[in-house]
Amino acid sequence: MSQQPFSRPGAFDLSGLANAAPGAPSAGGPVGSSYAVEITEQNFQSTLEASMTAPVFLVFFSPTRMPESATLAQDLTTLSGEFEGRFLVGLVDIDAVPQIAQAMQIPSIPLVVAVLDGRPAPLLQDALPLDQLRTQITQVMQQLTANGIAGRHQPRSTAGAAGEDGEPAADPRYAAAQDALGDGDVDRAVAEYQKLVDANPADTEAAAGLAMAKVLQRTQGADLNAARAAAAANPDDVDAQTLVADLDMLGGHVEDAFNRLVDLVRRSSGDDRDKAREHLLGLFGAVGNDDPRVLRGRQNLASALF
Repeated sequence: MSQQPFSRPGAFDLSGLANAAPGAPSAGGPVGSSYAVEITEQNFQSTLEASMTAPVFLVFFSPTRMPESATLAQDLTTLSGEFEGRFLVGLVDIDAVPQIAQAMQIPSIPLVVAVLDGRPAPLLQDALPLDQLRTQITQVMQQLTANGIAGRHQPRSTAGAAGEDGEPAADPRYAAAQDALGDGDVDRAVAEYQKLVDANPADTEAAAGLAMAKVLQRTQGADLNAARAAAAANPDDVDAQTLVADLDMLGGHVEDAFNRLVDLVRRSSGDDRDKAREHLLGLFGAVGNDDPRVLRGRQNLASALF
């Protein structure tokens, strides 16, 4: 690729991707991690949208044309695990998906582009050694944190980590909690997930598991019809409304649960309002912060509060 200064585009022209041929599977690329994803034509847009939650670093590389660029991609993937979701790495093999590199007008490789809130900016153009790369990324993340940007991505499926049946291998950290759920021992599951969260508050998967286990714990023995009748008779009773919201969650009616508590927040005040809001935030955590239903729920909650 020709070497020329990289100028930050205001927006990427992706119009040519609609009719472009799909890229060939990547060969010899970086090993995946929980916070890295191989970019394809199909997931490119959703990966950019993930930058609304936390930064996305797109690394452009070619294992065949420039092996050191693939090493940079691997090192950045390694760091994504160390930073535990503070950023998501999008691995763009320009040989596999040349149409994406062309649409983004990539002048040379290696290149790392940071995307935040959908806005791209060049970050790195050199294949730095791992220690230097770690230092530079640390400085970038510290600057973002100072500017109030401290979101985290949910862990992604780990490429290549599959069991004998081809399914992703289970993370052993969660085995005790999942075994407890399998045994029907919800209280033990809550305790096991709580241990994980206490040990690492940034573990979003453990936090989500804890939140859902608590939903199961709160609804043990509850009668859905009786709960709905009580909520209808007492529309301002926080306990009655939150119980139905929990039962809706278990029944798969996620948006109904969110809307019920948003409405409760809107018409309540004082301690009742705080209790309803905290309960709703817990349900958000159970579903996952990058879920579009949660994003809508957060917008509705903000509107109800202000």
